[in-house]
Amino acid sequence: MTTKNETVLTVDDEDTIRRLLYQKLTSEGYKCLTASNATEAMEIIKGQDVSLAILDIKMPGLSGMDIFPEIRTISPDTAVIMATAISDTDTAIACMKLGAYDYVTKPFKLDAVMMSIERALEKRRLVLDNRDYQQHLEIKIKDQAEKIRSSFFNAITSLAYALEAKDSYTIGHSQRVAETSVSIASAMELPVAAIEQIRLAGLVHDIGKIGIRSACLNKAGNLTEEEYTHIKTHPGIGERILSPITEDREILRIVRHHHEHFNGSGYPDGLKGEEIPLGARIMALADAYDAMTSLRPYRKAMTDKEAWEELKRCSGKQFDPEILAVFSRVNNNT
Repeated sequence: MTTKNETVLTVDDEDTIRRLLYQKLTSEGYKCLTASNATEAMEIIKGQDVSLAILDIKMPGLSGMDIFPEIRTISPDTAVIMATAISDTDTAIACMKLGAYDYVTKPFKLDAVMMSIERALEKRRLVLDNRDYQQHLEIKIKDQAEKIRSSFFNAITSLAYALEAKDSYTIGHSQRVAETSVSIASAMELPVAAIEQIRLAGLVHDIGKIGIRSACLNKAGNLTEEEYTHIKTHPGIGERILSPITEDREILRIVRHHHEHFNGSGYPDGLKGEEIPLGARIMALADAYDAMTSLRPYRKAMTDKEAWEELKRCSGKQFDPEILAVFSRVNNNT
């Protein structure tokens, strides 16, 4: 005998029918429960897991028809078979349209009843298995997405380290720019996803400098026109380096446009105002502030006061005035 590990509830006001089904079901390995009326049936449904319920359509008091919707609400995974006299088959069919798995007619032919039960339980198993598969699939997809994100972040970090290895003056610069940009974006109450894009872009906003000659990066004196033109290619180089790593267009746009100026005098595309992506406008400010307050081969670091005077002087020209106002509040700078 195979134990099927499923509980079947028989609800019928006729004791003979309950005993008949109980004996047959238990002999087939099912756990069988019985109820003589709707109230008893609902107590059982509420109290334990019932795989399948056989409901008599007509009973004194509340009928199987009456409690069927309640069972669907309380225990939606319970399969339901309606038991009916031949004269009530239209009612049973109506119940199937509402979600019942099948109906059986009285007087019962036990073999036919068992076939109906097995079909209903098999369909129930398939539904539950499919649901379980979908839930596990969602978890797997989420885990895979997290792994991809982690790999992307690791690649970003490696690229940032590679840049710092080439240009010692940029050590910590990208991290600080990312943190400052996130502080501004958070104060502007941007969506979490946008803030994360800005953070990642900040870590690699200067990655294109890998393609810039070291003689230009570390030159102690003023750059020639040719050298400055060469330096200005680094945002586009950065975009090309990152394109095979990420499909996130916003990160690529921030990296490409973080040297655009609010009045259109920046590079590489001469964008102006709101043509410049918001993340790039935020990063332009954070990048300039950190560069001014950091030691460079060609000059000493500015004081915080000197840097703020320069930021204010360039408001509306190089920097978005509204973003500068937010940055000022974040830093309690008046």
